[in-house]
Amino acid sequence: MEGAVQYQPVAGSLAERYARIAHHHEQRPVDRALRGLDIALATGSLVAASPVLAVIAAAIRVSSGKPVLYRGRRVGRAGVIYTMYKFRTLSADAESRLSPYLGEPLTRLTEREVTPVGRVLRKTQLDELPQPLNVLRGEMSIVGPRPIRPAFFEELCAQIPQYWQRLVVSPGMTGFAQMRLTREHPWSEKLAHDLEYIADRSVSLYLVVILETIWRILTSLVRGREPLEG
Repeated sequence: MEGAVQYQPVAGSLAERYARIAHHHEQRPVDRALRGLDIALATGSLVAASPVLAVIAAAIRVSSGKPVLYRGRRVGRAGVIYTMYKFRTLSADAESRLSPYLGEPLTRLTEREVTPVGRVLRKTQLDELPQPLNVLRGEMSIVGPRPIRPAFFEELCAQIPQYWQRLVVSPGMTGFAQMRLTREHPWSEKLAHDLEYIADRSVSLYLVVILETIWRILTSLVRGREPLEG
């Protein structure tokens, strides 16, 4: 399924130049094992969650109309752009009006745009249930750096010289930085944790991050907070 997607590079930018380096970065034998785990877990989660996916899609459609899915451009491995899928949690026209704010921590402005169904989805992180589709398409991994918007990625590359190094692997549904840090931590610290995962990536670390994610989601639900804040 990976070959079915035609990617477009980030043209005329820092990301384009840096991506050439990341694209030729030597891949490790463990990356094949991690890809196999990605495919197995993404397939299993989509099959197991199919009834939940159908219920959520119907709830969004009935409560706030179309579209059911949010489609956002993100920077993937080697600097290629892909479309990331999530269930829509904001009002239908929020994308056109508030695009500079989407994908970042909620502000007072965007907070008002969250739909009643969207509020539940964000709290439980069920809005990310469609993302295994991105994993199956080879655009994301289960574990990896947080997906970043192209314009924001450009800014971070200019501010943090090493930021491009996260392009060596695919962005993830969850990640090492998300498990260790919060939104309030500076991007340089988040990058340090991302690079630590990239350098030490292994099947055991991959599984540890997944288990920590599940535990954090469950404990956050009990405490009434959004699970992943990093």
